[in-house]
Amino acid sequence: MTVESLLAFNAVLIASILSPGAAFLMAVRTTVAAGRRAGVVTGLGLGLMASLWTLAALLGLEAVFTLFPWAFTALKIGGAAYLMYLAVMTWRGADRSLSADVKPARRAFAEGMLVNLGNPKSVLFAAAVIVVVFPGDLSGREIALVWANHLVLEIVFYTACAFVLSAPLARAQYLRLKPLLDRAAALLLGGFGLRLLLNR
Repeated sequence: MTVESLLAFNAVLIASILSPGAAFLMAVRTTVAAGRRAGVVTGLGLGLMASLWTLAALLGLEAVFTLFPWAFTALKIGGAAYLMYLAVMTWRGADRSLSADVKPARRAFAEGMLVNLGNPKSVLFAAAVIVVVFPGDLSGREIALVWANHLVLEIVFYTACAFVLSAPLARAQYLRLKPLLDRAAALLLGGFGLRLLLNR
């Protein structure tokens, strides 16, 4: 593995993190609704699960999904159901006060893990990038380095988001528009769930 291949992986990974999706939407909403600590902890859950998908791809989980397509289908259906559940709960809580949205750190971490656990396409994306960028004979140390690199990038990104979005101005704007923003977030989460369910 070369430095150039790791930099190429990082470039694709950063572009992927920045693209709008259920994980980014959840991190934003949690931070502005429940505060910086909840946002950071949610990001830790999101980042850990995303990096574990990369680790799974490095270890050959894509081959398991190819051999047992029902496992991929079951994971996809479960992930879609969870995203739609989040959509319903977000819609129903749109008119609640902000204090009702505060969540314990353990719950924020688990929710972050579940959102990215429910996206098995992450492993296929990671596998495709890994096949193009890295040689097929990575050592155990190199696999650990790629995984740790992914985890650190995710944590840095979501922590930075939590610090920016928990600023008083961002929270004040969210409070003013909470019902509208929460309903928009619910529609997007539901849309991501449906897309995950319907895409082959």
